Amino acid sequence: MVSVNRKKTLIMALYAGEIMLKNGAETYRVEDTITRLCKSRNFPYVEAYVTPTGIFVSVDSKGESQDEIVTYIKRIKSRGINLNKVAEVNNFSRRFVESNMPLDEALATLKAIDNLKPFSQHVDALLGGGLSGAFFALLFGGNLPAFLGAFIAGSIVIYTLSNLAKTEFPPFLSNICGGSVAALVAIILSYISSLINVNLDVDIVITGAIMVMVPGVAITNAVRDSIAGDLVSGLARAAEAVIIATSIAVGVGFILKLWQIVLGGSLL
Repeated sequence: MVSVNRKKTLIMALYAGEIMLKNGAETYRVEDTITRLCKSRNFPYVEAYVTPTGIFVSVDSKGESQDEIVTYIKRIKSRGINLNKVAEVNNFSRRFVESNMPLDEALATLKAIDNLKPFSQHVDALLGGGLSGAFFALLFGGNLPAFLGAFIAGSIVIYTLSNLAKTEFPPFLSNICGGSVAALVAIILSYISSLINVNLDVDIVITGAIMVMVPGVAITNAVRDSIAGDLVSGLARAAEAVIIATSIAVGVGFILKLWQIVLGGSLL
């Protein structure tokens, strides 16, 4: 395999792994995808090491020259959840391995996957945030007012997080803001409901609204990576989940404590 093709193959495989890792894929899945892509183009030696913040890949051809060895490192600075992109890269990987797809076409396909537009902000907020929060409120024993309150609070939380993400706001501070917004909206809705003599459980509204921010994928991947023996990735993802949960709690606690200090928590 000529040098330019070896280099381009590795870049393509690294790009596929980057897309997966940035969108919530497990460590083992990223490593397996990179390895399969490279070995499908006759690399006898492929070694991929993936952590939540970086990808390390080395490939080698049969030969005595050190020029045969190619190594790349990719730093991952931002992560999110878009399992549609993970599924699309999985499908691409299968097509690439089972065919003689040109490298230029493969790179173009990966770029198209990377540029896939997510659901619109309104759909994400109303369906992803509002309905999720509302049904979680029912799950925790809420009534119809709590259902509607959690729907409104969850939608506003997702709108807030989406707008903060566009400005590359630090994730820790974003989750603090999200928790603060959930508590603030719940308190305002409690005040409005008291004016019309409707019983609204603020605790359930807040719980339903913040459930849309709970790092479920991070927790699942932490357990999955730890079971698979990827201890570094497992600990890193577990730490990420703890930090997210802590930031949410800080945001909610700050608003509730502030309300208690200012007005004695009279609406609670």
